[in-house]
Amino acid sequence: MIIFYQNKIQKDSGTLSEEESKHCAQVLRHEKGDEIVIFDGKGGKHRAILTEVTKKSCEFDIIESKHAPEKSFHIHLAISPTKNADRMEWLIEKLSEIGVDEVTFVLTKHSERKKLRLERLQKKAISAMKQSGNPFLLQLNELQPLSTFLENCNSELKLIAHVDESHQYISDSLHPNKSIVLLIGPEGDFHSEEVKKALESGFNAVSLGQNTLRTETAGLVACCAVNLINNY
Repeated sequence: MIIFYQNKIQKDSGTLSEEESKHCAQVLRHEKGDEIVIFDGKGGKHRAILTEVTKKSCEFDIIESKHAPEKSFHIHLAISPTKNADRMEWLIEKLSEIGVDEVTFVLTKHSERKKLRLERLQKKAISAMKQSGNPFLLQLNELQPLSTFLENCNSELKLIAHVDESHQYISDSLHPNKSIVLLIGPEGDFHSEEVKKALESGFNAVSLGQNTLRTETAGLVACCAVNLINNY
């Protein structure tokens, strides 16, 4: 069954957004009385009956609600956006599918992209949430200077991955059931001064292997490692 997204649901009723309503009514040809499934992005899974259907507005009544259990760990990926926007969209899609909780985009000295269309990435996250059946919507945070992120970063475990074979592999630094921040740099890697500041801010340096990975590949590999250690 097709899943719809609406983050504002009252106790027993609500209305799909205009975009979701158009998809429901005009694309899928749903009618009054049809049953649909709605995710609220916060773990809620709702069975609902359409009570009013127009081209731009679909109202519904909730007939059953369930809530997915919270995970015992939290994955927060901080990453420098790639020059190619398609690669970031691909990454957001995959991170949503595997259940990453939060992404912050950081601006570094070697970053190739200085601006970001967060609304487009948000649509990718919502689409991937619905397609994968993951009831938790990936939280996307605005692009910010790396220094700002480091000043405000609080987590049980903080890891920075950069090109240096002397560091231990990421899986050797992970612990199950912990909130974790993973810091991934741009294609040109972090500047040495940025690595120094990260280490001074409580980050531990780790390796993602002998091969040099693209930024989006490194982000996905790091997050998958966390999922594996938590048997998720």
